[in-house]
Amino acid sequence: MTDEALAVVSFVLGPVGTNAYLVADPATGDAAVIDPAWDGQVIVDEARRRGWRLQGIWLTHAHFDHFGGAAAVAEAFNVPVALHPDDQTLWRFHGGAPLFGFPQFDPGPEPTLSLSHGMELRLGGHVFEVRHTPGHSPGHVIFVAHHGGPVFCGDLIFQASVGRTDLPGGDWDTLLASIQREIFTLPDDTQLLSGHGPATTVAEERRWNPFLTGLV
Repeated sequence: MTDEALAVVSFVLGPVGTNAYLVADPATGDAAVIDPAWDGQVIVDEARRRGWRLQGIWLTHAHFDHFGGAAAVAEAFNVPVALHPDDQTLWRFHGGAPLFGFPQFDPGPEPTLSLSHGMELRLGGHVFEVRHTPGHSPGHVIFVAHHGGPVFCGDLIFQASVGRTDLPGGDWDTLLASIQREIFTLPDDTQLLSGHGPATTVAEERRWNPFLTGLV
């Protein structure tokens, strides 16, 4: 563990306003991009401006709006892409972009780092736990920073909302079970950084989220 706080730079990118996160250990300069949504060069330029060395691209899931910028990031830094294997089929289908009328795009290198539940990823002195949270997509995961850090939630949960389940591979009951098991067991003050919209906390969503009434 490092004594220096995890650095998080957020971007709102792409046609549906997706949150992308550039995270780093400032003490070492080791960094990763979580969900390089779109306009990958914007993320590349910020990493270079800060002097950070990217170690990887971490995808919460394989919907197109979460990896549309991966090609530019991977080309600039030659880093591997991490994805849960249950979303590989979705990735190969360009993340469902054709379903929404978006043309096929360069998805970047095929994911080669297979994420699994309980796996740990490291950036310098910071450790992140991978938790498998299906429901929005079969291979959806979240990244939980150790020692009271934020949780990068993808499209599992949002401020006063949750991820949609009407897309191929989605399932409402599975989504709720993932939230109850992997989000509502975290401390109330845990910050949730979602794939869309503002940051929130476990306590706020437990109390105010209208889709989660009755979950404990």
